[in-house]
Amino acid sequence: MLSRMSDPIVAVATAPGRGAVGIVRVSGRDLRPLIAAMCARPLEPRHATLLPFLDAHGLPIDHGLALHFPAPHSYTGEDVLELHAHGGAVVLQLLVARCLEAVADAPDAAHLRALRPAGPGEFTTRAFLNGKLDLAQAEAVADLIDAGTEAAARSAARSLSGEFSREVTALADAVVELRALVEATLDFPDEEIDFLQRADALGRLARIDERLRSVLGAAQRGALLREGIHVVLAGQPNVGKSSLLNALAGAELAIVTPIPGTTRDKVAQTIQIHGVPVHVVDTAGLRPREVVLDEVERIGIERSWAELARADAVLVLHDLTRLEDPGYQDAQVAIEAQLQTLTQAPRLQVFNKCDIAPSGVVGPGAVALSALTGQGIDALRTALLELAGWQASSESGFIARARHVHALRRAASHLEQARAHAGQGDTALELLAEELRLAHQCLAEITGAFTADDLLGEIFGRFCIGK
Repeated sequence: MLSRMSDPIVAVATAPGRGAVGIVRVSGRDLRPLIAAMCARPLEPRHATLLPFLDAHGLPIDHGLALHFPAPHSYTGEDVLELHAHGGAVVLQLLVARCLEAVADAPDAAHLRALRPAGPGEFTTRAFLNGKLDLAQAEAVADLIDAGTEAAARSAARSLSGEFSREVTALADAVVELRALVEATLDFPDEEIDFLQRADALGRLARIDERLRSVLGAAQRGALLREGIHVVLAGQPNVGKSSLLNALAGAELAIVTPIPGTTRDKVAQTIQIHGVPVHVVDTAGLRPREVVLDEVERIGIERSWAELARADAVLVLHDLTRLEDPGYQDAQVAIEAQLQTLTQAPRLQVFNKCDIAPSGVVGPGAVALSALTGQGIDALRTALLELAGWQASSESGFIARARHVHALRRAASHLEQARAHAGQGDTALELLAEELRLAHQCLAEITGAFTADDLLGEIFGRFCIGK
């Protein structure tokens, strides 16, 4: 896709299906011949003009608003034409076909002959390549479209406005400034000056590291807003997992009966807790492998273990009314041992049926609740977010992705190595300079200042067509 960035492109920019309004968007160099063919008149830049959109015979395909954004003052940095028509699929496809036909016929449109349908994310790719957005802002465009909660949408909007990018750029600038001082000293080795003391290298590194840790924490919260938390309910049969899923979701999603083993396959539901998406999965009741009753239950339990292996967090559910049962306790010990070997995800011990148990008191760090009455459900929601590293009173300033968090962690690792080399004095300046270079490279990957073409293809290939 990157090799064809000079081609003019056209696409329907609104969602498929019927709607009141649909938009066809064109981007390329000098769209005036296309405007003349489609609108039969020039358009005042950045003003909406009501007019007919004409076919090859001069007859109207539709009436709507036309907007022309001359380069470089447009979304893509190129000339952009938007045709706002009635939102029928046939009308919009007729307009796209007419755009392709018009540039083929117009005598003064030779530079537009290569007009073609846009690929996924191609308009935003051009915005990035033409300096209208950096890579983190471009990703925020897709995140804003895909936001599943109000908090995620607000954070994506802040990232789109450049809040995350400014934080990363400030960090990168601080690293570059220190790196320049180190490399300048390497160029003048005969100067009898203690560089590290004069430049306060250790102090600078400490301040950069502190700021990086703050940005990393905000990015981790932003990644939670975007990705959500994959939470799996685990426990023996008939401890109340399905009832708990229903209580969390506020709907009867899973069948609940007193018969052990009612749930044979996973049931999933996404809920919101303080704006954070939480993907809750109810699984078949677990038993030690040697006491599985039938083949259907065995398959259900194997699927439960597979789901637990990919969990971000595990809720281990207990039945308070059965804690004194030796058979129940033995089975629980075996299940906990299997969990220990299967997943390193954090686990929260949850004790159900506190409304009918002789004693609802549980140990520190555990949650007692009643999935039937709702008692303790709010405490569980709070504990879930804390388990994932989110504080309900905090708000992420921006949306973030897993690649951003990974890049920040690598930058932090290189800064840690840089501090170790700085502690060795001027004898380790070359190693210090190299670690600073690598830290800067990690930060530059986030905004796209240093990014491989294959990564760009992967990122923008996930966008919708027309954006």
